[in-house]
Amino acid sequence: MAIMSKEDLKYFEDLINEKKTELLRELGHLRKPGLGNQDSVEDHTPYSYHMADQGTDNMEREKKYFFAGREGKLLDYLDRALERIADKTYGICRGCGELINRERLKAVPHATLCISCKSKQEKL
Repeated sequence: MAIMSKEDLKYFEDLINEKKTELLRELGHLRKPGLGNQDSVEDHTPYSYHMADQGTDNMEREKKYFFAGREGKLLDYLDRALERIADKTYGICRGCGELINRERLKAVPHATLCISCKSKQEKL
């Protein structure tokens, strides 16, 4: 079984930590006013408003919840990738056992399958 070099493991550990920092910053922005009721039209005006305005507020709030959930999943994937770096199994395809292409890992640092195995999986 192939193992990634210490230099490569360090490179990807730094890359993943940078991505985590970016995600945490984005999640911080998503958690600012707007996820709760505090940012709805109703709270900013003494006048009643149209149902469509309320619907738009609800849709925007749901989008923020969706993105926050998606970002949370990605954080989990990145944490698991850091665990694989720690136990030196990072970058090894769990399908064929070969090293995953460096360019693929740069694009998707939490990848667990090489392009070939990922393609096979998607055909199923």
